[in-house]
Amino acid sequence: MNKANQIEMTRLLALGSLAGLIVLGLAWEMWLAPIRPGGSLLALKVLPLVIPLAGIWKNRMYTYRWVSLMVWLYFTEGVVRAWSDRAPGNYLAMVEVLLCLLLFIACAQHVRLRFKNLPSAALAGDIAP
Repeated sequence: MNKANQIEMTRLLALGSLAGLIVLGLAWEMWLAPIRPGGSLLALKVLPLVIPLAGIWKNRMYTYRWVSLMVWLYFTEGVVRAWSDRAPGNYLAMVEVLLCLLLFIACAQHVRLRFKNLPSAALAGDIAP
């Protein structure tokens, strides 16, 4: 697999896991296992996840960098709630942890591949840093 395909795969994995976190967060707090019956304002926790969607969609390097740091807040929430919530909330928290790990790995690998590929890509004009 060539570098361009690897970069595109990491972009798609990051985009998919980010979208998965958004959908999971909304569904979790509104319907699947809300803290209060009928949903709660805790569903607003997904709003910061919506912000980087455009940057990842447009393949902006800076977005991958700060998302790889921001995702640890959601990872921490997932670990705490996996430990403290009852079923089905703890299972949803485990899914959140898995999606956070996938997002971090995809962002880190994407940045690594783009920096490794930067000299030849910048000369060819294929990928903007």
